Amino acid sequence: MRSLIEIFNNSKVIAVIGFSENPARPSNRIGRYLAGNSFTVYGVNPVLKGKSVDDIICYDSLVNVPFKIDIVNIFRRSEFLTGIVNEVLMLKVRPSVIWTQYGVIDSAAKDLALKNNIEYVENKCIMTEHQKLFL
Repeated sequence: MRSLIEIFNNSKVIAVIGFSENPARPSNRIGRYLAGNSFTVYGVNPVLKGKSVDDIICYDSLVNVPFKIDIVNIFRRSEFLTGIVNEVLMLKVRPSVIWTQYGVIDSAAKDLALKNNIEYVENKCIMTEHQKLFL
C-alpha cells in the first residue's frame, strides 16, 4: 500500500458517502475541509440528490457520480460497508482508495476491496490524517 502522503498527493477527487447538509455533522465539516484544501469533493446521499451544499454537488449514489473518483470516503455504519464496496466494484473506472472513518470497520468489506486491488484505509479520519501531514 502507498503511504498516506502518496495517496493524498495523487488523489484529488473524493466522494463522501453519507454526506450531510448539516454543518455540525462530521461528513459535512470534513467534506468542506477537503474542498477547501484543493480536493474536488462530491457528496453522496439520496436525500441530497441534485443539491449543492457549500459548493459540494450531491448525487444519490456512487454509480451516478459522472466523474472519476480517486477516494471513496465512507461515513456510514459498518454494516453498510460490504454493500458500498460492491457498489464501488460496479463502477466503470474504480477509485484507487476506499477510506473509512473512525469506528467504521468490516473485515469482509476490506478483504473484498483488497482482493480487487483497491487500497483500503480503515478506521482513520481523512481530515485528521491530512492535517498531520500537511498543516
